[in-house]
Amino acid sequence: MISNEHQEKASSTGLTPPSPVNVDPPKVNDYSSFSEAYTAENDANLINAHYERPAMLALAGEVTGRRILDVGCGSGPLFAALRDRGAVVSGFDASAGMLELARRRLGDGADLKVADLDGPLPCPDDTFDDAVASLVLHYLEDWGPALAELRRVLKPGGRLIASVDHPFAINLMHRQAGREAEYDYFDTTNWTEEWTMGGHTALMSIWHRPLHAMIEAFTVAGFRITAISEPEPDPSARQLFPEAIAAKPRFLCFLFFVLQAD
Repeated sequence: MISNEHQEKASSTGLTPPSPVNVDPPKVNDYSSFSEAYTAENDANLINAHYERPAMLALAGEVTGRRILDVGCGSGPLFAALRDRGAVVSGFDASAGMLELARRRLGDGADLKVADLDGPLPCPDDTFDDAVASLVLHYLEDWGPALAELRRVLKPGGRLIASVDHPFAINLMHRQAGREAEYDYFDTTNWTEEWTMGGHTALMSIWHRPLHAMIEAFTVAGFRITAISEPEPDPSARQLFPEAIAAKPRFLCFLFFVLQAD
């Protein structure tokens, strides 16, 4: 599922980072509760529409005829963009509400399923040329089972193209909020925060892990890193968000990987 409000506050706009709140796990990450508001925000804002998504598409490159799995596809903006470029796309998401919006966007013929990246995927072995995991891995405490499943459904030599919260940006956010003792960069830590969009508030549980832990998880799962990217915003952002880009033409926000299944 594409995120995320805390990065826009902490990294690109310079606003005060949100404070963690304590909440029971079953009450968090319910995208269905604010799917309409989230989709409207995601389709037009700086960090998703004009930074993260263009970067994912650039890393994917030429996709005509490639079978691609959209992991945590949400309401389908990346699915749609890849399909428009000639890919044969399938998608899944844990939120039935978000998938309902995806069907509106993509049509009833789109291959969409309700599934959780934390469990077995409803796909045969060696099915896809690529998988795109757009801002979804940082919702998981343990990346191992999810990466093993993605490796299973990719063809030999297939690619996993993933974006995650940049661990340096998350560490900076916590330090600016005076939480560095509680959230050490080198630890894998969890916090829950409130997002408010379109008058709807939701509680989101997010996991930080240091860069070395990310790389170890990828290699243990059988992936070889072929690219790591910290891109600039898309050129369109200069016209649409002139003040934000003038203040910070480059900023720490997300970290992008291209991984090859060995």
